[in-house]
Amino acid sequence: MNTAKTTLLLIGLTLLLIFIGQLVAGMAGAIFAFFLALIMNMVSYWWSDKIVLRMYRAKEITPRDNPKLHQIVENLALAAGIPKPKVWLIPLSTPNAFATGRNPAHASVAVTQGLLNTLSMEEIEGVLSHEIAHIKDRDILISTIAATLAGAIMTIAYWARWAFFLGGSDEEGGGNVIGLLAISILAPLAALLIQLAISRTREYEADRQGAVLSGKPLYLASALEKIEMWTRRRPFPGGSPSTAHLFIVNPFRGDWVVRLFSTHPPTQERTRRLKAMAHLL
Repeated sequence: MNTAKTTLLLIGLTLLLIFIGQLVAGMAGAIFAFFLALIMNMVSYWWSDKIVLRMYRAKEITPRDNPKLHQIVENLALAAGIPKPKVWLIPLSTPNAFATGRNPAHASVAVTQGLLNTLSMEEIEGVLSHEIAHIKDRDILISTIAATLAGAIMTIAYWARWAFFLGGSDEEGGGNVIGLLAISILAPLAALLIQLAISRTREYEADRQGAVLSGKPLYLASALEKIEMWTRRRPFPGGSPSTAHLFIVNPFRGDWVVRLFSTHPPTQERTRRLKAMAHLL
């Protein structure tokens, strides 16, 4: 169900991209928009993991550095049927974690120092099971594609606004000009909403699969509650909000508008679902 929903949403993003490209510059615009998205996807696919790990000053840790953490990762990867990902440590005191990498064979999981200091080993296993589920389902690639398609739509919408201003005095083409203005405003909003729907769908699915992998939905629920509490008190310093979708809980503070357009579903709803799962496992 979640896979079908994600597929339909990605198709919707692609069609929206081609539609707005065609509206701005005809078939040539649609073709250009398609290849723009393709190039952006390829760049993100190959280098996004290196960029984000460097952004947060992550350091790779070996089994000798933290044997318990590596054992958890190895056991979960074995249960998921994927190669063991690399393990990285982020020198931040707020608990959080993310997975990155272009495919299961080139994946990494990163945890903050705060996660290791704050959570129990069972809760850490719950968090890592969520991240391993992301890797298994190639969610990093899916979210990257969604983000780059949405970015391409926003770029073309920006061009559409310029087309409006440059053609605003053309009375004969008034209808087309007004259409350009409307699409330049509505298309980015539609793209953002679709991207958020994809991200939230994948978060719920990673919670579900992670709970199955570890067999400990209550510990994952407890970990989410603790991470949420710490994030409200001590959000990430620096960093880029554009990376928020990678983390298990959005690590950046925001007002109600930011929360409304968050890449993550409400933590309260996530924990409710996990607690309901505990009776079924």
